[in-house]
Amino acid sequence: MTRIDLIKKIKKRKKELNITIENLAKISGIGIRTTNRFFAGDDVKLSTIEKLTSLLGLDFAGNEVVPLKELKMHRAKEKATFMASLVQSTSALEKQGLEKKALDRIIHKFEREFLTGQYQDRLWIA
Repeated sequence: MTRIDLIKKIKKRKKELNITIENLAKISGIGIRTTNRFFAGDDVKLSTIEKLTSLLGLDFAGNEVVPLKELKMHRAKEKATFMASLVQSTSALEKQGLEKKALDRIIHKFEREFLTGQYQDRLWIA
């Protein structure tokens, strides 16, 4: 496999997930310039390629390791947990912290919104 083949596979997956280069860079912790250099076909560290492929559910050769649906569900859970933590933090400041059951319901609701609701276009925004 050539570098160009790998870049094509990563671009395809990026498009399937509807994730921008900017958000891909932010979520993976790679600088935007480095990410752009990779997509331009320039040399980058192997760790950069590993971070990109791993985040997109691909192996080092660009083959799918994690199915799209599972990848989206994982990201939705991650974002939903973060959003719920913001609610919990605010509630705790007001001395009205939520119980685990209520917090789980909020997380579940956020997950649904990220997967099928009005926020699904924001799933991959960093």
